[in-house]
Amino acid sequence: MGTKTVRLDAEAEKTLTRLRNMTGLSISEVLKHGLSAYERQALEQAHRNPYAIYRTLDLGEGGYAIAPAREAKSSIASAIRRKRAR
Repeated sequence: MGTKTVRLDAEAEKTLTRLRNMTGLSISEVLKHGLSAYERQALEQAHRNPYAIYRTLDLGEGGYAIAPAREAKSSIASAIRRKRAR
């Protein structure tokens, strides 16, 4: 078991004090619980692949598409014309 020195800003210090008062735990116990919670969260995030993240996005009907795929060539031409007109 090691001893660590940690610097906390005023907001983190207030949070730590509130947690200690609410739970009655020591500083070490509050920090251990926080580390465990963060580890669980990090492990969940680490197992997400790009497709899993993409599935959670709500792109709506057609996503970011400006036209159906069957009209892609003509849509690109009109998008370029609109962009150049600016």
